[in-house]
Amino acid sequence: MEKRNWLITGVSTGLGRAFAQAALAAGHTVVGTVRSEADLRSFEELRPGRAHGRILDVTDDDALFGVVGEVESSVGPLDVVIANAGYGLEGTFEETPLAEVRRQFEVNVFGAVATLQAALPHMRRRRRGHLMAVTSMGGLMAVPGMSAYCGSKFALEGILEALGKEVAQFGIHVTAIEPGSFRTDWAGRSMTRAAQSIDDYDELFTPIREARQKASGNQLGNPAKAGEAVVHITSVDQPPAHLVLGSDALRLVSAARTAVDEDIRAWEQLSRTTDFAEGAQL
Repeated sequence: MEKRNWLITGVSTGLGRAFAQAALAAGHTVVGTVRSEADLRSFEELRPGRAHGRILDVTDDDALFGVVGEVESSVGPLDVVIANAGYGLEGTFEETPLAEVRRQFEVNVFGAVATLQAALPHMRRRRRGHLMAVTSMGGLMAVPGMSAYCGSKFALEGILEALGKEVAQFGIHVTAIEPGSFRTDWAGRSMTRAAQSIDDYDELFTPIREARQKASGNQLGNPAKAGEAVVHITSVDQPPAHLVLGSDALRLVSAARTAVDEDIRAWEQLSRTTDFAEGAQL
């Protein structure tokens, strides 16, 4: 396999760390962004000389573009970029403060967009590269109590799909990584939880919140295997636009897409009634 230069945001823990470890194990060079000096040292100790840490807040656009430019000059041309940094926000729609919703989009959507925008001009000039972002199975299906999180991931899915169609002409691939439940701290310390303040939702949402907390640390998905899967798709000629990871994600995403298809079929005739009778005026 050709050795490549990778940039991955959010490599301190979780899937970002697993992606980085798999890429390093395959012989690649990885620049990983973290939030503290301690995390930077821990990351660089994984593979001295090939693991390069950078302290970065992905919501700081100027700093992000600066890091990407500096990495291109000091480490080398970036071949693979994964916008991974993000977090979960749990809470029913009505109970989630608007400030928390905005913060969720600032990190999960705009942080990822800035990461990809910073890397794209360099890849476009070289006419090659692979841009990826971690969305979630929650970017293709939605569950109660995660409206802001799923909304941010649905938004990122749309951006990635359009981006892929724009840059294919330049030899650049775009992949949305859609993990299910993996054994990370995503549902533990990495989850922000809105306060339950409206009793009407307790019967529905309290069991969901408790089940998620109980499952944290015992999830089905193996992060190391997710890392291997992501490394694999960088080695194929035609990588997928969508990479669903985990059997739970396959089941839930498939069910959600079937439900959408059923709505389309059930209301097809009504949908057709909204055209002008004489057709389009060209």
